[in-house]
Amino acid sequence: MPQIDQMFEIWSSQLFWLVVIFGLVFFVVGKGMVPKVTSTVDARDRQIASDLAAAQAARDAADEQEEAWRTRENANRESAQAIVGEAKARAQASTEARLATVQTGIDTRLEEAEARIAASRDAAAAEIETVAVEAAQDIVRQFARVTVSDADARTAVQEVMTRG
Repeated sequence: MPQIDQMFEIWSSQLFWLVVIFGLVFFVVGKGMVPKVTSTVDARDRQIASDLAAAQAARDAADEQEEAWRTRENANRESAQAIVGEAKARAQASTEARLATVQTGIDTRLEEAEARIAASRDAAAAEIETVAVEAAQDIVRQFARVTVSDADARTAVQEVMTRG
């Protein structure tokens, strides 16, 4: 069969061109493109490592700055609390002084009012006694047809008011 006889020639020709193309692809890709790709990947890896190192350095610097800020902020907060405490103490002292002044005025006014009330009470008691004396004199004069002196009527009224 002639087809089978040609098989070696076809295969050998195909095998030859396969080796040639494979060799050509190997040299073009393996020696030309792969080193370029490898160098690009290496450069990229170096760039990524460099970027990560820079990012870590920036993070460390930011952490240091944040810690310094927190320290300053805590000191400022403590200072502000001290100022607020001092202001509260001054305000409380001022308020207590004003309250003491006002309380003194109120106490004085209360004493004056109590004195006026006592005087009014004494005046009212004296007036009631006077009215009672006059009423007793009038009652005795109308019912008993006797005139009673002021001193006797006053003594009798005082005795009744004392004993109840």
